Amino acid sequence: MESAKQFNDLPSAEIASLARDSATALSRLLRDHPEGDRAQIRLDGEDLILPRSALDLLRKLLAEMAQGNAVTVVPVHAEVTTQEAADMLNVSRPHLVKLLKEEKIPYTMVGSHRRIRLQDLLAYRKHQDERSQDALEKLAEQAQDLKMGY
Repeated sequence: MESAKQFNDLPSAEIASLARDSATALSRLLRDHPEGDRAQIRLDGEDLILPRSALDLLRKLLAEMAQGNAVTVVPVHAEVTTQEAADMLNVSRPHLVKLLKEEKIPYTMVGSHRRIRLQDLLAYRKHQDERSQDALEKLAEQAQDLKMGY
């Protein structure tokens, strides 16, 4: 992946616990100070100013680590391989290639290899999630209309 920073090692139980505590504290700070647009961090006597968007991202990263997950940071303009895209959508690579051939997700060719812009992949996933949510809501309505106890 272009410009990706991957942390392949799964966090230890100690690190996951520290991440959980940190994510909780950071969530509380962000909630209690909604007007704050930056934070100052002091590390070894040196000050660092972080924008709120970086703090939001850090909170999400800590939450993933707290669950014992490894994390990869990728800019949205990056391109991913078909296997990486399939993994992100939790589908098989052949199914992803079928989606590409059906032009449901845009892609480019680099030599003989397909590349998918992460931005396009995330847009497709968001659209699919919205469709799934709509379908679930319709099913729940039907179940209520039929007095199925849902």
